[in-house]
Amino acid sequence: MALSIDERVELVKRNSEELVSEDELRKLLSEKETPTAYIGFEPSGIVHMGWVLVAQKIRDLTEAGFKVTIFWADWHAYINDKLGGDLENIRACARYMEDCFKALGVPEDKVEFRYASEVLSNIEYWEMVIKVAKVTNLARVKRAMTIMGRGQDEAEVDTSKVFYPILQATDIFCMGQDLAYAGLDQRRAHMLARDAADKLGWKKPIALHTPLLPGLKGGVRMDATSEKVDPRDRDTFDFKMSKSSPEGSIFIHDDRDAIAKKMKKAFCPPEKELESENPVLMMCRYILFPRNGRIDIDRPEKYGGPVSYGSYEELTEAYFGGSLSPVDLKSGVTDGMAKTLQPVADYFAKKPENYERIQEIVAGLKKLR
Repeated sequence: MALSIDERVELVKRNSEELVSEDELRKLLSEKETPTAYIGFEPSGIVHMGWVLVAQKIRDLTEAGFKVTIFWADWHAYINDKLGGDLENIRACARYMEDCFKALGVPEDKVEFRYASEVLSNIEYWEMVIKVAKVTNLARVKRAMTIMGRGQDEAEVDTSKVFYPILQATDIFCMGQDLAYAGLDQRRAHMLARDAADKLGWKKPIALHTPLLPGLKGGVRMDATSEKVDPRDRDTFDFKMSKSSPEGSIFIHDDRDAIAKKMKKAFCPPEKELESENPVLMMCRYILFPRNGRIDIDRPEKYGGPVSYGSYEELTEAYFGGSLSPVDLKSGVTDGMAKTLQPVADYFAKKPENYERIQEIVAGLKKLR
């Protein structure tokens, strides 16, 4: 049975932080049978739990009728000095990351994997780059450099990095995408693209942003409504889960023991006002409930016995009400994460080659430091 436009809109919006704009999305869905969406990635290392959130949103988009392009930004990663600035390393990582998405259940028949190097070889792409650059002032480009995890002042270090935001905006236009999806840390690139589209008279991409999972050490989570942090002004995203902070991240290859060890040290305050800063609760909200539909906590009888929660609202009511302790919450989340990641372990047990290769690359680069 075909979904209604309202149902498709709700799928797109589910667990998202910002949609620009809903009216544009409704118009698109009413006029185009199979709209297109894209998300771009710099291939740059081992994949962490934030990708589970992304994989779920890609599944939402495909269920809503979108054809999704997963775009391996190999030249962009080269500009950003990832994996030693070696394109072969970067492309080996992209092959591994493609495996990760397949292991996480992204529907292969509804997505397309593309490399930036395929697009950049087209002369029309570079014509678009110049046109986008002509209508975008340098100050805005330098502000948008935060999409690379870099500050505005780093624009003076390496001229190629100034090109990056323009390239990212041009990627959207060159592939003719209807919707650009990413974490909220990429917002400035999408807004730059929308502004350029207005000035050039090109199709303006809808922008969809999901939240960034906070690292296990805690901190302010970037969202669209935070009174503490305005994502339009923030230049760094050090609080988010990142592969550069192994102890502050859960990787999709971690087994239950590794997850449990990290979870014991995770920031998990029982105060309601710190909810969005709590990485344990945010994993429940954006990963475990969307993936598994429930959380089961096998706690000892002397602390109330086993308990299950069928929604995030039920869980937080118990947690902030004091009937569920941080220790028991962490135990349940550890079990839920292990369950969620079991298909990943099964996939790579059968097909380990690309994962083994990226491990070799990362280990080799660490030796050179």
